[in-house]
Amino acid sequence: MGKLDCDIAIMGGGMGGVAAALAACSAGRSVILSEATDWIGGQATAQGVSALDEHKFIESPLGCTRQYAQFRQRIRTHYHQRYAAPVLMPDWKDAIFPGQPLNPGNGWVSRLCFEPSVGVTVLADMLAPYLQSGQLRLLLRHSPAQAECVQDRVLSVTLRDAVTARTVTVRAAYFLDATELGDLLPLTNTDFVTGAESAADTGEPHAQRGPARPSLTQGFTYCFAVDFCEGERHIIEKPDNYDQLKKRQPYGLDLLNRAGEILRYRMFAENDAQQLLPFWSYRRLVHAKLLDPHGVCGLRDIAMINWASNDYYFRGLTEDAATAAQAHAEAKRLALGFLYWLQTECPRDDGQGLGYPELRLRADVMGSLDGLSKHPYIRESRRIVPIKRILEQHISADVLPAPLPCPDSVGIGWYSIDIHHCVGGDVHDLAYAPTHPFQIPLGALIPIRTQNLIPACKNIGSTHITNGAYRLHPVEWAIGEAAGLLAAYCLGCGVSPQHVWGTSAHLSQLQDQLRAYGAPIEWNHTLFA
Repeated sequence: MGKLDCDIAIMGGGMGGVAAALAACSAGRSVILSEATDWIGGQATAQGVSALDEHKFIESPLGCTRQYAQFRQRIRTHYHQRYAAPVLMPDWKDAIFPGQPLNPGNGWVSRLCFEPSVGVTVLADMLAPYLQSGQLRLLLRHSPAQAECVQDRVLSVTLRDAVTARTVTVRAAYFLDATELGDLLPLTNTDFVTGAESAADTGEPHAQRGPARPSLTQGFTYCFAVDFCEGERHIIEKPDNYDQLKKRQPYGLDLLNRAGEILRYRMFAENDAQQLLPFWSYRRLVHAKLLDPHGVCGLRDIAMINWASNDYYFRGLTEDAATAAQAHAEAKRLALGFLYWLQTECPRDDGQGLGYPELRLRADVMGSLDGLSKHPYIRESRRIVPIKRILEQHISADVLPAPLPCPDSVGIGWYSIDIHHCVGGDVHDLAYAPTHPFQIPLGALIPIRTQNLIPACKNIGSTHITNGAYRLHPVEWAIGEAAGLLAAYCLGCGVSPQHVWGTSAHLSQLQDQLRAYGAPIEWNHTLFA
């Protein structure tokens, strides 16, 4: 067993973890960053969701952090250089956002859709100067296995290599939990919650009536990518228990919206009656007509599939290891079952039979042997019990006439409260509600007891409901930046995060450092005029 020392140890190399590492390194601190898979980037890469979930002002100045904007621009630069792609989306019928900056996939769910591997390359390039100097050390395929704590301080965390099973113990002054499920929280005896809180506890209008339901967590998804090979057959082997999976899910392109209306999507054609764009271009990652208009590169469209039909919500991942292993296996079969349904049973747009055998699973896009994302897309994890909790009544546009002020803000975000089908729930547990542009309270990043552990992604002190708005790509990135700079500030001043939150002078200085780093902590409300 080896030993490593650093100022700040970050466990989890997703969006929050990478952002935290960049921020901490920029402040001059030595950093160790571990990641369970062999790809950094989390939901934008290893989890396959490289069609970014963002807000409509994401391209605007102060609509996101400077580093997140750089991440997005570097992705576009990659495609400009690789395919001589246009800087702006062309003004033709097929362009989803004409006149806007390049969207390589031209998908309609996001203004930036791209191949996951491109996201990995861009993030690696952003980290490269710190890796080359030795200030940052990156440990891929390493996950937390145990921790040593004394009273309310974490002394070390032992990581296990998924390939060799060897361990390394990391000692640091601060530990940032950027793992996808909040894995450090139980290991360090940090107070945390899972699932849905009771309305009696939170006072939230849409919280659970009656007792809390710790197992009621949002479903997770194994995403996959396909292209369309005209005249070819690429039907996969029928997954085990396919008929049972299809009956239980069920599979289909139809969606039930929040108003109870059935939205009937078609594969490649628009549904003119309901004004619905095609399923195919929903999370399309590569649009051949846009990037390769003359067919010089032989590109085909590539679509990423992240749909209600491959959301898995029958077992959770934060219980025991055996249950989690079973959930992973079932979720993979569920996803492959949806692909098999698309290839063999999906009604064709032309009305000529069932199934699109021309759909080909692109394992290379996800960088995996089975064609599924390396890691499932996690929507909800363990969450710290913070000194300041984010509640529905703090951000909901249905509850508040205007945004609430947030004096301890360390970042911004904006996304609707979006809760997918939950483990042990039913359709009535689905929730979707608009929010005001919101802020990230420092108090939500500070555990009530543990002194030197800081959450750095979706494991902050939100609730089951507000997690549905704080779990998205740019918000998770902003949380990571705040966590990284908070740890660096505490080291520089010799104070605890709790002291920073409770002392106006320290809070003000930290907020100034965030602004200087390019991390806005308040919204420019001229955007909404």
